[in-house]
Amino acid sequence: MQLETYISDLLYRYECVTIPEFGAFLTQRTSATLDDATNSFYPPKKMVSFNEQIQKNDGLLTHYIADLEKIPYEVASEKIAKRVNSIKSYLTQGETVTFKNIGDITFNVEGKILFEPIYQLNYLTDSFGLSQLVSPKVSREVYKEEVEAIEKVIPLTITPEKRKAKPYFKYAAVALIALTLGGLVSSRYYIEQIEKHNQIAQEKAFQQLDAKIEQATFNLNPLPAITLNVTKQSGNYHVIAGAFRVEDNCELIISQLKAQGFNARTIGVNKYGLHEVVYGSYETAEEALQILHSIRKTHNEDAWLLVKDLDLVN
Repeated sequence: MQLETYISDLLYRYECVTIPEFGAFLTQRTSATLDDATNSFYPPKKMVSFNEQIQKNDGLLTHYIADLEKIPYEVASEKIAKRVNSIKSYLTQGETVTFKNIGDITFNVEGKILFEPIYQLNYLTDSFGLSQLVSPKVSREVYKEEVEAIEKVIPLTITPEKRKAKPYFKYAAVALIALTLGGLVSSRYYIEQIEKHNQIAQEKAFQQLDAKIEQATFNLNPLPAITLNVTKQSGNYHVIAGAFRVEDNCELIISQLKAQGFNARTIGVNKYGLHEVVYGSYETAEEALQILHSIRKTHNEDAWLLVKDLDLVN
């Protein structure tokens, strides 16, 4: 009977496998380790140890052997006892008993069991497929010492004549710093203006919800229609015609606006759950404000401007 094979199978699933009247193999999970001497990385694993004080039969090993060999429990128990007697006989004679893929067991001078684990097999199933990794040593300090040694032999200096001959390095550095600071200030100012404009526009739209949007209608002023050559459908500046809770109402409004010469469309749902319809979208703020002014004057005085990057939202 290959007792060590059965024990090895059980060590994958259990932390304690007891051999009745002999002792127990125990496993304990350890984290990944690094051997500085060999630059080797070891994955997490189960460390195997042996405790001869645990000898009471818990039935785990016996039931496992009985199920695999299709024999009664009592017969399996007798086979284990016979194997244990054989192991003890070898140990008494000073021999080493090897449990394959587990470890070696011997008696010391006091007659106590000594166990030396074998690391050929990792019983931690979470680390299946992970192996030892050896990485070349990175010698950063060595390179630093070499540079310091070179500097001592050949000092790096800049004479006053060289500094006078190439003054443009100083001006180039100053210009680079100025451009960087200017770009940061401009970018920050632009972002703050967009956020401020969005907040004001959204608050105004929210205040008009109960009066206009809940009815899911869109009333156009009885003013003369205007014809605008609006072809652009890209850009972050959107002239809003209205916001509607019922999406079907958007199609009716879009059809009316297109009939009047606008490139109307929807740009999605805002944070209030309303579908927004735009007269059009524009690349620059100047163009959008010009269109908005004309629409408010001759078509819809409640139109407003929304600044939003639709690509970021999508």
